[in-house]
Amino acid sequence: MAITRLKPFEDLMSVQDEVSRFLDEFLGTRFASSIAKRSEESTIDWIPRVDISETDDEIIVKADAPGMKKDDIKVTLSENVLTISGEKKAEREDKKKNYHRIERVFGSFTRSFYIPTNVDSSKIKASYENGVLTVTLPKKEEAKPKEIPIEVE
Repeated sequence: MAITRLKPFEDLMSVQDEVSRFLDEFLGTRFASSIAKRSEESTIDWIPRVDISETDDEIIVKADAPGMKKDDIKVTLSENVLTISGEKKAEREDKKKNYHRIERVFGSFTRSFYIPTNVDSSKIKASYENGVLTVTLPKKEEAKPKEIPIEVE
């Protein structure tokens, strides 16, 4: 069975591209860029993409959060629910520039995931490198799979 990525906003983005192209062709680039400037000021919710994997010893969560500082990200674990939240702050660009396209999004986000096994909360580690947050959740000894030897009689 193949794993297929869910891309719920892909069609929405292609519609936005078509509308931008329409505005550029029929109303002129100047008009389209003034709309883009107005949309820049409004905040658009975004959520970082996440990969969750599991080994015999731990659960690993990786979240893409490019352009953020580690101090802008918060990780909590409460009652087997891992929550990653933060805020990607908007960069104030030079208003004299004539933008042709603004696609980068800013704003706050929250993602929560149920962790189906007991983890040792005293040994949880989180690191942030090259725009990727990695949270390592070590399993408690009783949650690890145990191999039972078979005796031959």
